[in-house]
Amino acid sequence: MNNVEIGVQNISEPAWLADLESFIKKVLEYQQIEGWEVSFLLCDDDFIQGLNKKYRGRDEATDVLSFEQGQEDFLDENLQQHAGDIVISLDSLNTNAIDFDVPVEEELKRLCVHGILHLMGMDHKTNDPEEPMIHLQEKILAELEGEKIS
Repeated sequence: MNNVEIGVQNISEPAWLADLESFIKKVLEYQQIEGWEVSFLLCDDDFIQGLNKKYRGRDEATDVLSFEQGQEDFLDENLQQHAGDIVISLDSLNTNAIDFDVPVEEELKRLCVHGILHLMGMDHKTNDPEEPMIHLQEKILAELEGEKIS
């Protein structure tokens, strides 16, 4: 079983947090991930900019940051593995939704999947749809299209 914790920083708690947790668990299940403990933090651009500057040396806001905790093999499959933390700026998410002309809910799902794929050890050089990670991200979104968050 996977454990998902969601918190907020510098924003009001959205009404759809329980639905977001359910969507994240479906992504983990789709990727056949079991025993993960993962935390999500929803915040504003100011907060994520501070993290981006501190941990990546980039003094700018971004939409999503993933902090992988490393993967370990446990002998006891009942133990939870803290896979990592994902931080999403709702300010940048809203800007993305406008810039890419997609619904906010779709962009939220995209950022959640993107963060999970990074925790799985995947990476990308560009956001080109042909990049294997981006291609998989869009495949997962298409497969889970009917899942609602808000």
